[in-house]
Amino acid sequence: MCCMELHGEKVVLRPVEDSETETLDRIVREPEVAAWWSPPNDYRNTFAVFLDDEIIGAVQFTEESDPEYRHAGIDVFLTARRTGAGLGTDTVRTLARWLLDDRGHHRLTIDPAAENAPAIASYRKVGFQPVGVLRRYWRDHQTGEWRDGLLMDLLADELA
Repeated sequence: MCCMELHGEKVVLRPVEDSETETLDRIVREPEVAAWWSPPNDYRNTFAVFLDDEIIGAVQFTEESDPEYRHAGIDVFLTARRTGAGLGTDTVRTLARWLLDDRGHHRLTIDPAAENAPAIASYRKVGFQPVGVLRRYWRDHQTGEWRDGLLMDLLADELA
């Protein structure tokens, strides 16, 4: 991934550099972000999200390599100061296009918290559709409670 840039309508995605992890760690600890995210163990397979020259968040991807189940997954967080302006949608769409066109995936998944309505609405704008509720799917690192997730997927010809 070294030195690669992905350009969306407003955002630019660049592989996370060591010097940027402190900024991303600070963003993921914002109360509005921490409600849905625990701090990542590492930033492997992660792009920093830039608006102009400002880091506003990160987007990660995973890839299943088994040919019978090949697909990719996406996860994203943005600073609370920059939500509500379509930047998350632009970020997910930009990474999705790269995973489909350049990495050769036919299907993508994303799994927001079931009650995270703004994230779900954003992902729908990209073309993701709900598949089902994952009951007690993720542990809230703040409360220790198990919470539901919503599994969503997108097929290559559904990218909006």
